[in-house]
Amino acid sequence: MSLVARHLEANGIPTLCLGSALDIFGAGQPPRAVFIDYPLGHSTGKPFDESDQADIVRAALRGFETLRQPGEIITLPNAWNSDDAWRESASSTQGEDTRQARDEAPQFQFPADRVAAIASGAVTN
Repeated sequence: MSLVARHLEANGIPTLCLGSALDIFGAGQPPRAVFIDYPLGHSTGKPFDESDQADIVRAALRGFETLRQPGEIITLPNAWNSDDAWRESASSTQGEDTRQARDEAPQFQFPADRVAAIASGAVTN
């Protein structure tokens, strides 16, 4: 992302990177960067929290007005929640398997899909 941002900037297109990996911003040196200390994958806010999401995007866009030095990084003050328990699972290398149990029976999105599969002989009733 940082390399693409630098290339676009070199060609006259202003860029800004928003993310949750401060070490990557430090190494990649994007022209403008806004860091938020949220779990990876949630750089634009908490799920289903429209207010948090809008606040983050607005604050990040202000970076176009305030960031002057290439490689400068703004850190947003937002907090994920009142405790830092998420950090332990986010940094764990022992990922939790949250997949559903496998169902051996064919699954169809719509009843008509099942009818078509049966009619084609691909599956039996």
